[in-house]
Amino acid sequence: MARTLITGGKVIDPATNTVVDADIAIIGDLIAEIGPKLSKLPAEKVIDAGGCLVTPGLIDPHVHLREPGNERAETIASGTAAAAAGGFTSVCCMPNTTPALDTDTMVHFVLARAEQTASCRVFPVAAVSKGRHGQELAELFLMAKAGAVGFTDDGDCIASAGLMARALAAVKATGKVLMQHCQEPTMTRGGVMHAGEISARLDLGGWPRAAEELIIERDVRLNRSVGCAYHAQHISSGGSIDIIRQARKAGMPVTGEATPHHLLLTCDLIETSRYDTRYKMNPPLREASDIAALKEGIADGTITVLGTDHAPHTHESKDVPFDSASFGIIGFETALALYAKALVDDNVIGWSRMIDMMTWQPAKLCGLDRKGLGRLGVGGPADITIIDPTEKWTITEECLVGQSRNTPFMGTAVQGRAVGVVVGGKVKLNRRG
Repeated sequence: MARTLITGGKVIDPATNTVVDADIAIIGDLIAEIGPKLSKLPAEKVIDAGGCLVTPGLIDPHVHLREPGNERAETIASGTAAAAAGGFTSVCCMPNTTPALDTDTMVHFVLARAEQTASCRVFPVAAVSKGRHGQELAELFLMAKAGAVGFTDDGDCIASAGLMARALAAVKATGKVLMQHCQEPTMTRGGVMHAGEISARLDLGGWPRAAEELIIERDVRLNRSVGCAYHAQHISSGGSIDIIRQARKAGMPVTGEATPHHLLLTCDLIETSRYDTRYKMNPPLREASDIAALKEGIADGTITVLGTDHAPHTHESKDVPFDSASFGIIGFETALALYAKALVDDNVIGWSRMIDMMTWQPAKLCGLDRKGLGRLGVGGPADITIIDPTEKWTITEECLVGQSRNTPFMGTAVQGRAVGVVVGGKVKLNRRG
């Protein structure tokens, strides 16, 4: 079997809270050895990781690969190529495709397409309700058996309290996680940006913080007697942090997720950019006070997971008036550097904690830890990311591998980059040679 050596790096394993200077030997698709001076051993491939962090492969628990149904924006092949370019070895894809991922047949389809075309591991997150219509539960047990790692109607909220109560009980029985898109629909109808002075001045529909907070608060209450693993996706409101904080202090299995754009951008950019639709997000960009609360929630462990909410769109769907444009931003190639900018550079957390939130924590959230992912251990899968925390680069179109370009971070100077990626023992990226 092929042997690969990664030499000279600082190995970080958040699962064991280990940071050590070491080499890693890979034989076939498994990690064979971790220790000093392995560089003397023969190998077909040697990757010099000098000055770099060697971490478990990054895991993104919240991505949109658009296939089936919107392949002009992204495919499993193009999306996972972009993911690997950004340092990700596993991604969990959302079910808001056409048709929705709401049957075991659709779960099998995604897994089969990934087996044929993907550059990294793909794990489907299936729909909670049939067609994602929020009216009737989908066949959750069949989809869990087929390989779904969690359930969500992402893109739409599970608005019905009755359906949500049944969903929590059903998902709990599968042993998976229920991920909620926290958006009370009657409060956000026509909303396209944060509700406040700027939305009023621009005559754009407002989207209040309470629309997110009310759903989280309701779901936490519904879940008290159930105890289902519950995850609030892409948190934008500072008020949501305290709700999750109190639930976690009470011992409830509640987690929350941050995204780079909600930590770096504010709603006033919509005005100063003259309605640039690249700033149109779901949930919307909010205010500096929300960013401060999100960072505090990350620092104190209230938010445990970092995702991208990678949402590719065609140029045509963004090149329209602001209130008609699609919501969303791409994130695979830029997330690592943008998180470093928002969190490490701002002294919120250090690299080790950030790596934990991008590997071990999402692995536990989606049950991927049971597959050996999210950690570095002898005998475990050789999914590894090599990061140069000092590399300075500028986000440009030439850096983007996926099919879409919908990001407002174009031209942003950043520091920190994935320079090597190994998935199942196969080198998918090597910027070192």
